[in-house]
Amino acid sequence: LMGWIEILRSQDANAEALQEMEKDIERLLTITDRFSKIGSIPKLELTDIAMATESSMNYMNRRSSNRITLAFHNELSTPIFIPLSTQLYGWVIENLVRNAIDAIEGKGRIDVTLSEQNNSVQIDVQDTGKGIAQSKAKAIFRPGFTTKTRGWGLGLSLAKRIIEEFHGGKISVAKTALGKGTTFKIVLPKGKDELLLDDNDA
Repeated sequence: LMGWIEILRSQDANAEALQEMEKDIERLLTITDRFSKIGSIPKLELTDIAMATESSMNYMNRRSSNRITLAFHNELSTPIFIPLSTQLYGWVIENLVRNAIDAIEGKGRIDVTLSEQNNSVQIDVQDTGKGIAQSKAKAIFRPGFTTKTRGWGLGLSLAKRIIEEFHGGKISVAKTALGKGTTFKIVLPKGKDELLLDDNDA
């Protein structure tokens, strides 16, 4: 793809089209980087959790139907920095939003909300989709489990590994009901520097 872009550029091809192709290449590089990190222990860096979450939301918003409303709610009073692998965390948010879009099956709403809970930050991903039967809610993080007609059922199991094993957090189904939607909850611990700032402020 990079080679073709250079050829097209030398032939004075449409600049806007070339720019979009370059964005697609950047996206492929991001996906490749994510998969390489899943197989090893990723490096965590203190990252503004609101900015990282909103960035993933913006990406999904540009690629979803205009019949679906994606809303981001930042209820944090000040910026909070979390030890993150930004690439892997972004993949988790995008995966949850993508699942929510599939569950809506048409027109609906997805709300992603950030809130502070003592020494942690909570991220809620709520949709107005078809919901999950209570009997299946506990099994959805198991590898191979899926409610879709396509796919391998690995997305949520990978999300669980990324949040719990790599980031020391928790991911769970906060609530769900058939025909009433689902809410996923992620809880991530604050960074040590962030906790120290809170103690000094107190």
